[in-house]
Amino acid sequence: MFTGIIQAIGQIEAVTPFDGGVRLTIDAGDLDLSNVGLGDSIAHNGACMTVVEQIPSGKYLIDVSNESLRCTAGLDAVGPVNLEKAMRLGDMLGGHLVSGHVDGVGLVRSFDSVGDNRELIILAPASLAKYLAVKGSVVVNGVSLTTNWIRDVIDGCEFSINLIPHTLSVTTLGAIEPDQRVNLEIDLIARYVERMVSLESKS
Repeated sequence: MFTGIIQAIGQIEAVTPFDGGVRLTIDAGDLDLSNVGLGDSIAHNGACMTVVEQIPSGKYLIDVSNESLRCTAGLDAVGPVNLEKAMRLGDMLGGHLVSGHVDGVGLVRSFDSVGDNRELIILAPASLAKYLAVKGSVVVNGVSLTTNWIRDVIDGCEFSINLIPHTLSVTTLGAIEPDQRVNLEIDLIARYVERMVSLESKS
């Protein structure tokens, strides 16, 4: 489990294809790896991946399967990546409960200045529309955020997020651009509520 509070901006330094996916070399940046070992989980742009090898100088390797590549964005090329280690019992829950399982890929519609802040508008797939609510939680590239408004459209569901300067400076969202694809995870509680309601309607 994760919280959606980014701990460091890392760098995908190399992408090495193998039969079934790619192996990524990650420079962890300022992420503390002192308590990270082989097999531990780290979220990369919101996608939970397993450390398969540690190498010197604050770097490690992860394997990303073709299925994960199909369901995510930003894990197939060199570039910056949001990092968060799995939470431990007793850790502060600063964001919200995040599973590290990407539910869909959204498309950035616009990213405009609003004073010192930025308004980010994202188009989510229609399949995720029922899980999005005004002032609800959503994860964008691993970052726990709150929606301002929701608008259902023909090709999905648009939602708006307000990003403060701090969030822009400590995550990769500060460099986001229109038409960029982003990883989305809907609220964990909404997922289970939908399941319970659907079962009750069949009984």
